[in-house]
Formats: sequence, structure tokens, C-alpha cells
Amino acid sequence: MTLSTGETITLPLSTEATMLGAVFAVPKQQVTALLPNELQPMRVTAGGKAAVTFLSVEYHRIGNGEINPYNEFAVVLPAVHEPTTTIPYLSALTRGASGYMWFLPVTTESAKALGVDIWGFPKVVADITHKDVGTRRRTTVTVDGDRFITFETTHPPSMETQDEGYTYTVKDDELLRVPNKVNGEIGAWPFTDEVTVALGESHRAEPLRELDVSDRALARVSVKGEARFYPGEPLFAE
Repeated sequence: MTLSTGETITLPLSTEATMLGAVFAVPKQQVTALLPNELQPMRVTAGGKAAVTFLSVEYHRIGNGEINPYNEFAVVLPAVHEPTTTIPYLSALTRGASGYMWFLPVTTESAKALGVDIWGFPKVVADITHKDVGTRRRTTVTVDGDRFITFETTHPPSMETQDEGYTYTVKDDELLRVPNKVNGEIGAWPFTDEVTVALGESHRAEPLRELDVSDRALARVSVKGEARFYPGEPLFAE
């Protein structure tokens, strides 16, 4: 497929990346308001709370180098499109990075075209800086000159393994489910206060303020290795 910026890529798309994030319990009603009607929030606590996940991403390789490496920051709302059994707390660890892609700043026009043209991901070009000190990373995202978020956490313990996930997105008014597979060092650690989220003055952060993200996360998550993204699957095709 040829992107609007001129690069040609092939699906499934193989990438090498370092991802570090955290999952937070937030009110179900507020998350529901941010989801397409066809989706429902994933239940991640015994009390029925939903979740929001922040992921700081550094891509080292895209395909065979057709697109230059770039930085990314994902805001994901863990969700399902049909009645699905979820296990409180455990689902946050195992499926916290899967769900509806709500906002996806990236650092280059080619990275934006890659997500928008193929999957309809809500990508915008932004300034994203990662500062790593030991196992700790601090990511600052600035969109249109205004700070969107500063996110800081530490890498959880990890092990070599494989996992599968998915991302929901809307392209041309059609809800898609994008499968993905990861292979490498995957980590997760429950119930942690080694996370800091500071929302900025950007208007894009306003809906997230309504979620009232706490100072304690349900889980820290990480991936270091290959992430492979597949074509989007229409969920409600006629």
C-alpha cells in the first residue's frame, strides 16, 4: 500500500519498538461517553470500574525501513464489542493495552499517514520527548504548542514471551478491529504507585481530566521487541 506521503508498506507490518505504559481504573460512565456506541468499557475492578491506558512508545524499525523511526504516545480505552467475560484486576494486566485507540500523537508526518491512511488511527503530529534514566522513563507530549501530558514510570519485570492483542479504530465511519502480535520481552506489574501522570493545558486533555486518574495504577506494562500489526477487520460489515 502506498501512503499519502509516498512511502509503500506491506501488511502485516512488522516493527521493532520499546513500549512502556500504565493502566488506571476510572469511572465507567466517563469512559462510555468516549467510546463508539458499538463498544463497551472493559470491566477491570470488582466494583465495575473501567480503565484508561497510557503508552509511551519508541519505534526503532518500521517494516524494512520504508519509514524512519519515530516516537508515539497512545491513549487507549480498554473495551470490548460484545459481551465478554473479563476478570477484575487480571484483565488490566493481560488486556490493558488492548482496546479503543482514543488519541495517538506521533512525531512525523509519515508516521501520521501510516496510521491514518491504513487504519484510521487518530494520529496527530506532535513533539514527543523520552528521557530515560536507568529503568525509568519520562515522556512529555506537546500538541500545537500546548503540553498534552507528562507521563513517567519504570519498566516492570519482564520475560521473553509472545502475546496477542487488538485495537479498535474507526475508518471511513466503519468500526475496525486491528489484530496485533508482540514477541520479545513483555512485562507487567500490578498495583503500583511508581507512575506519574500530569495533564497539560492542551484542550485535547480536557476529556481525560473528567476521568480523574489516580496516583496509583492497576498495572505497569511494557514490551521490548517485535510488534506486528494486521489489516483492520470490519466488525459490522453488511
